[in-house]
Amino acid sequence: MTGRPRGTATGAAPDDPGGAPVNLWFCPNEDLAPGIAATLAPHWLDEHEQETAGRFLFERDRRQYLVAHTLVRRVLALETGIPEAEAVIWRSSRGRPFLQAPAGGLPRGAATLDFNLSHAHGYNLLGVSRRRRIGVDVERLDRGERGLDNIITTFSAEERQWIDEAAPGRPRDRRALRVWTLKEAYAKARGLGLGLPFDSFAFHLAEDRGVVSFRPPGDDLGGDWRFLEVEPVPDVLAAVAVEVDPAQPPSVHLHHGFPWGRAAPRRLVLPESPTVR
Repeated sequence: MTGRPRGTATGAAPDDPGGAPVNLWFCPNEDLAPGIAATLAPHWLDEHEQETAGRFLFERDRRQYLVAHTLVRRVLALETGIPEAEAVIWRSSRGRPFLQAPAGGLPRGAATLDFNLSHAHGYNLLGVSRRRRIGVDVERLDRGERGLDNIITTFSAEERQWIDEAAPGRPRDRRALRVWTLKEAYAKARGLGLGLPFDSFAFHLAEDRGVVSFRPPGDDLGGDWRFLEVEPVPDVLAAVAVEVDPAQPPSVHLHHGFPWGRAAPRRLVLPESPTVR
């Protein structure tokens, strides 16, 4: 691992009073050898996933897909006790995946489980919540300005102004990608993806890291959202949006690498709910 995982807050988080932390799994593609991913795929992935993997023209894209989706099945097996090949994953009309609970409910006492996946040019991020909805997004800062200007035009006026106040180059790119990852994470947690207009809600961000205030879209009536920004390795920006029970906010555990075992995670503090405006 290069670099120290950097959360919004430093130090270890206290034990989660509700007993079920939010688990984040950050896995570079290089942590699962191409041959192993290709070997696992026909045994673990379902027919839909195997067909999707087979449609990629470039090997790098196929490898990205295989690592990401074998990661999902491995983590779900660790979280629920359901073997990788037996997990039934269904997809909403917008393509968001969900784990189908078997008859009798999920093993290990979980009443519900939500998960969300993001990947970007060799890096994968998976978030798992046992209580309420979760969304995650990951981006590389070294993507340069590819498509950023078009992305920024979809933001709210106040977000565009904040980005334009930054110096050109990496400072501006970092601001743009911080906003983008947070918006993606929230929209994915809502199950709406790009179907949610990105100018219908807005984030006010601290200079370095952290959400100061949040203006939700008009259709979000009373959701209690918390947001976390993480830089798991230098110049890779990640964001998490998780709906919480204010009486029992969870802790966050950040795992690094492909989960063959259960190495000790980094514990992060989930920030307080931002001011809603």
